[in-house]
Amino acid sequence: MASEARGGLGAPPLQSARSLPGPAPCLKHFPLDLRTSMDGKCKEIAEELFSRSLAESELRSAPYEFPEESPIEQLEERRQRLERQISQDVKLEPDILLRAKQDFLKTDSDSDFQLYKEQGEGQGDRGLWERDVVLEREFQRVTISGEEKCGVPFTDLLDAAKSVVRALFIREKYMALSLQSFCPTTRRYLQQLAEKPLETRTYEQGPDTPVSADAPVHPPVLEQHPYEHCEPSTMPGDLGLGLRMVRGVVHVYTRREPDEHCSEVELPYPDLQEFVADVNVLMALIINGPIKSFCYRRLQYLSSKFQMHVLLNEMKELAAQKKVPHRDFYNIRKVDTHIHASSCMNQKHLLRFIKRAMKRHLEEIVHVEQGREQTLREVFESMNLTAYDLSVDTLDVHADRNTFHRFDKFNAKYNPIGESVLREIFIKTDNRVSGKYFAHIIKEVMSDLEESKYQNAELRLSIYGRSRDEWDKLARWAVMHRVHSPNVRWLVQVPRLFDVYRTKGQLANFQEMLENIFLPLFEATIHPASHPELHLFLEHVDGFDSVDDESKPENHVFNLESPLPEAWVEEDNPPYAYYLYYTFANMAMLNHLRRQRGFHTFVLRPHCGEAGPIHHLVSAFMLAENISHGLLLRKRLPCSLPIRPLQQLLLLLTHPQLGPQPPHRGPSSEPGCNQPSATPAQPGLPPKLHCGLYPPEPGVLPNLTGPPSLSPTQAPVLQYLYYLAQVGIAMSPLSNNSLFLSYHRNPLPEYLSRGLMVSLSTDDPLQFHFTKVSVRQAGGCPGAQRPPGLRGLTAGAGLCWWSAACLVVSPREGEPLMEEYSIATQVWKLSSCDMCELARNSVLMSGFSHKVKSHWLGPNYTKEGPEGNDIRRTNVPDIRVGYRHETLCQELALITQAVQSETLETIPEEAGITMSPGPQ
Repeated sequence: MASEARGGLGAPPLQSARSLPGPAPCLKHFPLDLRTSMDGKCKEIAEELFSRSLAESELRSAPYEFPEESPIEQLEERRQRLERQISQDVKLEPDILLRAKQDFLKTDSDSDFQLYKEQGEGQGDRGLWERDVVLEREFQRVTISGEEKCGVPFTDLLDAAKSVVRALFIREKYMALSLQSFCPTTRRYLQQLAEKPLETRTYEQGPDTPVSADAPVHPPVLEQHPYEHCEPSTMPGDLGLGLRMVRGVVHVYTRREPDEHCSEVELPYPDLQEFVADVNVLMALIINGPIKSFCYRRLQYLSSKFQMHVLLNEMKELAAQKKVPHRDFYNIRKVDTHIHASSCMNQKHLLRFIKRAMKRHLEEIVHVEQGREQTLREVFESMNLTAYDLSVDTLDVHADRNTFHRFDKFNAKYNPIGESVLREIFIKTDNRVSGKYFAHIIKEVMSDLEESKYQNAELRLSIYGRSRDEWDKLARWAVMHRVHSPNVRWLVQVPRLFDVYRTKGQLANFQEMLENIFLPLFEATIHPASHPELHLFLEHVDGFDSVDDESKPENHVFNLESPLPEAWVEEDNPPYAYYLYYTFANMAMLNHLRRQRGFHTFVLRPHCGEAGPIHHLVSAFMLAENISHGLLLRKRLPCSLPIRPLQQLLLLLTHPQLGPQPPHRGPSSEPGCNQPSATPAQPGLPPKLHCGLYPPEPGVLPNLTGPPSLSPTQAPVLQYLYYLAQVGIAMSPLSNNSLFLSYHRNPLPEYLSRGLMVSLSTDDPLQFHFTKVSVRQAGGCPGAQRPPGLRGLTAGAGLCWWSAACLVVSPREGEPLMEEYSIATQVWKLSSCDMCELARNSVLMSGFSHKVKSHWLGPNYTKEGPEGNDIRRTNVPDIRVGYRHETLCQELALITQAVQSETLETIPEEAGITMSPGPQ
């Protein structure tokens, strides 16, 4: 596979040409005949979907629809009664106590009870603990018997299974190509269908640093700061290789100055033609009717099965958690897997920091305006403000109802007091003060995380691609100000703003942007001493993120006719898939080069599925290890085809009674959002279309609206694929609530119940979260010295000591991640096991090292099922982990056994798969 994806000097240049008809070129990688009845129409179907997404871009208003939750209030009384019984301190005779345990743990039979009693006698606490562990892995299961267990005919199951397996092979191919991780359980089942062993991602762990089973939960502290020594002489040597970007991808050559006599270093990267063909396959797959029905049924089955599991085993899970000493939700590891560094502080923290800077550094030169240097005093005097005038309301950085579906207003919230100059001074790394203020406030946030001990974060820093020295400036900022914490890792986000830079004349073409982003990384990998700060900084960077407003219309479709990066000179922005492909291709080359040098590799974790067209999730499924948001996995299409703006105007002119109606404030609508098809019709009027108009009566303007499309949701296939591949999804319900989707309609509880790999994250605490003022006992005489746990904090960190009450008050200590968990638990009635499962998922999704995860989750965390879980560290019962593992295995076995059961013969193309034409 690697040799076929590899590019070289002798390879013929890739021309921009139309795709050839016939089977997709990627079929040659599959060991089995996975052809289906829609193979011959993949390209046509995909192009039709892309064209429709372009036509709908101006009308798109995120028409989400969610089924209402099933009421569970009737279970509360029984739940509370059993919890009170379990929590009571029972002081009875041993036999009675064992009988009570039998009732609470739902021991299945008297023989189990007798065995438990015999093994518990005379073995002390250790014998009881070992037997408890065995019992905790036994739980009530629901099984289905019969010939057609999936509820669909075998022919539909066979076609759906082949298509799903084909999609999983596509993802596995790209994950192996870029050295990103792939779910080991899914790989094991795909291995049964493969002719050769599938590649696995190995973790770099030296033989001299094993983690024992009884190792402490906290990893050992570094003896010296990682940025302490930045000597080029101590860094790895120069490989003497040359670099050149060809057709948007960096190629590595054996000589420093590449010429016709030097050869290319063989590093694999994805072929453009094969990538486009794979996209077409997946685009055709997600709209296939029988496959959608199959995936929808499986997802509904997963939801119902989890409800049965909770009904039968909730008390066992709770009892297992209660047996674990010391461990609870507050002292298990949690990672904020999606948070931006420029807004990682809350608004009160930023306000106090600005006030302190105004009191202590008024005369410091912080800004240059039209060639004239300005001090901090002069900057605020030009705004006619003093430190006393500032307040949270004056700062105006918090999102409100006006930011809903208004990404432009949300971006303006990054400017304190509405002034971009304050954003440049306080939350930028490259400014007149070399990012000193930003570094200081980031270090205060890091101090909060270190003090909490169990909270961690992966902060996003920006690289724009406007100049070649951006990486060196960012690394110099981190090393010079020693911005580092064992609780924090970095991700680098690349905003999709080429159109802005091209309009301003900062870039000549898209390839120049790619060169500015990736060439410094290759140079630092080949010759670390040429970029010493960057080499040190990259050791703490996990990967790349792609950010921007996904709801912006895309004027191009990425295919083989799209201009290559050196030819993309127009001012229009490239589409989402274009950005992702070239980011992935260069990252794959870079990862193989870094692996050869013994350096750690990067992953791709873009923002995806928050808004915009569905094909963003298709590209991310193929190329990304994890994603952020993923709301569109639950998106429903409107009940009819879109009405063009000209048709709207004609309808309004000829039928004024069909004009826009007042927004419906029901549970399935959003303020300021066009209504979905489920909006109740007013008396005497038909149901409203998704474009905000009412359809004409039968026989009136029949050619304007086009034929109705009654197809169900497009997303069930993608959601099922994301489940089978266990693609991580970092969800931020509070962020979505202010921008695109109200909180009660967020699909996170639905994803969690079905078994998707989801976690909670904060996104932007500055905009979405509030300050929590904590008052805690300090101990000792408060006037003499700081409490032991707070000695690492610097002066001016917002701490004060009360001599009378012996308390420490930390007005700036906010915990936005705990705020996310708290609100989610209250709104969706999550159990303690649910919250601990979300926390464990966040650690598994994060980019922290294998050794660190071994301390946090247990040394066997890479194993499948309960064997990889340590409840003493995660507080997740083995029952829950075992249920998730068994359910995933059953789903994978269902599709793989169907593929193995029969060899697919040549299937004639069916006319029913064609798509109805759109409005003319």
